[in-house]
Amino acid sequence: MGLSPVPQPQISEESSVPRRVKDFIDISEYTSLDDLIRYLETIRDNLPPEHQAEMKIRGDEVFGRRLTITYFREQTSDEVELENKYDLGDDGIEELRRQLDDVSFNQGEAKSR
Repeated sequence: MGLSPVPQPQISEESSVPRRVKDFIDISEYTSLDDLIRYLETIRDNLPPEHQAEMKIRGDEVFGRRLTITYFREQTSDEVELENKYDLGDDGIEELRRQLDDVSFNQGEAKSR
């Protein structure tokens, strides 16, 4: 009794999970408390679902300090288009690696330039 191959699931572009990117919002250290509270409320109310927002104090005494809010959002259509345009995939990277391995290199020529 032979085993038949198990069909592999086909993943289409539409069914793939959208990629999320980390975005940043910086708030200057020179902000009044009332403005800061209003600003933070506005940011909170406009964050995308499942944002996982965090706030940290960054900077130093020389360059100044700032509040930085980081959060996750889905890629925009422009970002997806650019990523797809420049995505080589595993096969493309392996092909580039093979091409680079085939390039002859003479160390003596490189030093004389």
